[in-house]
Amino acid sequence: MVSKGRKKGTIRFAVRPPRKGIRDVAVAGDFNGWAPMPMRKQKNGDYVAIVEAPPGAHQYKYVVDGEWVTDPDNSSMAVNTLGTLNSVAEVE
Repeated sequence: MVSKGRKKGTIRFAVRPPRKGIRDVAVAGDFNGWAPMPMRKQKNGDYVAIVEAPPGAHQYKYVVDGEWVTDPDNSSMAVNTLGTLNSVAEVE
C-alpha cells in the first residue's frame, strides 16, 4: 500500500510479502535513482519505508529478496522503458 507520509513531500510505502521466509524487502523508484532502499519489518509482518519525493507522479517497484515486483496493493501502473510495468504513486 502506498499512502501520503505524515510530513509534506513524503510517501509511505508498506507491503506484506507474499510468502514467509522473506529476508530483504526494499523500495526503489525514480525518487531515489532506482537504488533499492531497505524497508523496516514491522511486528505485523509488513515492511515499511518513508521516502521524500517532489510533487507529481513517481514510478516505483519493490525488491523482494532480489526480485523486482510491482505493488500488489496499487493498481496504478505505467509501462517503463523495458516494456514492463512499474507502480505509480502520486505526491501532492
